[in-house]
Amino acid sequence: MPKRSEEMLMDLWMSLLLVWITCVPCVSMTPIIGQSKSTQTGGSAVVASGLGEGQRLLSRAKRGWVWNQMFVLEEFSGPDPILVGRLHTDLDVGGKNIKYVLAGEGAGTIFAINELTGDIHAMKRLDREEKAEYTLTAQVVNADTDEPLEPPSEFIIKVQDINDNPPQFIEGPYRASVPEMSAVGTPVTRVTATDADDPVYGNSAKLVYSILEGQPYFSIDPNSATIKVALHGMDREMREEYLVVIQAKDMGGHMGGLSGTTTVTVTLTDVNDNPPKFSKSLYEFVIPEDLPVGKMGGKVKANDRDIGENSKSTYSIVEGDDQNMFEIITDSQTQEGILRLKKPLDYESKRAYTLKVEATNIRSEPSSGGPFKDTATVKIVVEDSDEPPVFSKPMYLLEVNENAPINTVIGTVTARDPDSTGSFVRYFIDRHTDLERQFNINVEDGKITLAKPLDRETDMWHNITVTATEVRNHSQISRAIVAIRVMDINDNAPEFATEYEAFLCENGKSGQVIQTVSAVDKDDPIQGHNFDYRLVPEMLNNPNFTIRKNLDNSISVLAKHDTFRRQKQEMYFLPIIVTDNGNPPMSSTNTLTIRVCGCSKDGIVQSCNVEAYVLPIGLSMGALIAILNLIMLLVLTENPLTKNEPLIIKDDEDVRENIIRYDDEGGGEEDTEAFDIATLQNPDGINGYLGFAGF
Repeated sequence: MPKRSEEMLMDLWMSLLLVWITCVPCVSMTPIIGQSKSTQTGGSAVVASGLGEGQRLLSRAKRGWVWNQMFVLEEFSGPDPILVGRLHTDLDVGGKNIKYVLAGEGAGTIFAINELTGDIHAMKRLDREEKAEYTLTAQVVNADTDEPLEPPSEFIIKVQDINDNPPQFIEGPYRASVPEMSAVGTPVTRVTATDADDPVYGNSAKLVYSILEGQPYFSIDPNSATIKVALHGMDREMREEYLVVIQAKDMGGHMGGLSGTTTVTVTLTDVNDNPPKFSKSLYEFVIPEDLPVGKMGGKVKANDRDIGENSKSTYSIVEGDDQNMFEIITDSQTQEGILRLKKPLDYESKRAYTLKVEATNIRSEPSSGGPFKDTATVKIVVEDSDEPPVFSKPMYLLEVNENAPINTVIGTVTARDPDSTGSFVRYFIDRHTDLERQFNINVEDGKITLAKPLDRETDMWHNITVTATEVRNHSQISRAIVAIRVMDINDNAPEFATEYEAFLCENGKSGQVIQTVSAVDKDDPIQGHNFDYRLVPEMLNNPNFTIRKNLDNSISVLAKHDTFRRQKQEMYFLPIIVTDNGNPPMSSTNTLTIRVCGCSKDGIVQSCNVEAYVLPIGLSMGALIAILNLIMLLVLTENPLTKNEPLIIKDDEDVRENIIRYDDEGGGEEDTEAFDIATLQNPDGINGYLGFAGF
């Protein structure tokens, strides 16, 4: 501290000497006879002159220095105000009643002027870093009237800098990183210090950087403040973090300069320079043979001294798994190798496995010669377990004809106990899959038989579940699905696809297609359906209709003439026999109903109702009933499978009501013009015409 005080005192005296040399000679102003003048720029001073007795008038001479700048040393403190400078005017001679006035920045507060002498003093301690210069004006006025005697003159007081501010690291402390194993001279970071002192005056703000702590690992450029790696082979796995203390010193680093420090925490970032390493060279696991596929059988772990992505590894089986029984995957959270089962184990066929597993780094550094890897041996011992029976197939497909008799053997399922002890097996049908108990199974040999008749048209497939149970241990159960397909036989006759009702126009043309008819069959022959259509024998030579075969397994019904009339006959019934191509062939008789209708000229049906008319006299009810019975007998004879209800005639009144069309409003008992009741009751009339029996 004494040495530092001496240096500051010397700097102070040097500054005062400089101020005295530059300021004191240029503050004197001498009066001119008759008037006073102020230099406009302060660039020259006046030379003292006077008019003495017997003397000649002297001319004004310009001096070579500048008076309009004054200097004051910052941070100066003493018992008395410090003299900054002195103002003097040529008017200040003899007993002139004048005074000096100071105005501008800090006038009256920081700077004060002696009104009589013009001496300017600094009243306060000044700090250049707070304000470097002050602009003021000086003027000479009449002491009594304050009337200006000269124009104001402007001048500047500059605060002279001293080295009173140490360097500061505004952005510190710092953190930086550099990859481990970096070469010597690799830049790490750059620090910056600032100094509030005047960078122009002296060396107060000239900084030099150095390392106080952190050697021999790092160095710093004294001028640019760039920190660099100084030691070769810095390994993150040995030491990851370093604390470096940096000093910035002003005065160019010379003695007496002020200094400031900061810290830089340097972290070595990881590079992949370490291989994975298994914690053991040999792993042994015992796995039960009934371990489900996909479940874990064991874990291995390869450790890596690197961190992050550089420490991650993948695992693989490189030897010993010729049967592809195992797989190994990587747990992304723990970085362990998980050994899993890909196929079921069988203690009876193989009881031990020896695998060679490998761990390989995911990432590799080109400079490190990777990828890095390591291997270990895994021995697996298969533990015997009491296994359930094993079916010869996971699923059985059986077939049976739909007309097969009861107790027909459909097929056989087999299962065995895979254990070396070999227990007997018993078979059962899961009745939840055979609620109607249509099948049975032999508990000893697994033969499946038919318990009830099957109809393919009702159910084509039957899926049942068969269980196999060990005799010694009933808890060991296996299941297999048995799919039973019911094979079709030709046991259904074809029939019309729908109940057709055709409409025939009275003005229709001969050969006109009245209706297209197709058939369906519940059976499903392998070769597909091929139907044969024909009219019943009694209708082969009928004068009204004929049929024509089409290429799409259907027929068209055609009219033979164009003289159909509703009053003559309103409705026709055309029986058609349909036969399939099964073995044996099946056939059925289906009746097409044809109604005669009134149509427009364009052939559009308008009305199929017959106007009210009376049956011609002579047709008795007995003849009508006889003809109807004959028709029904023929129909039933040709089509034994027809399920229509037989026509039941209750009495004569019902028949009469069904035949007579009476659409007019009745007139009571005296209305006898509409029909003749006697005619209806005559059983012997033979001249009537059967309106719906003509084929």
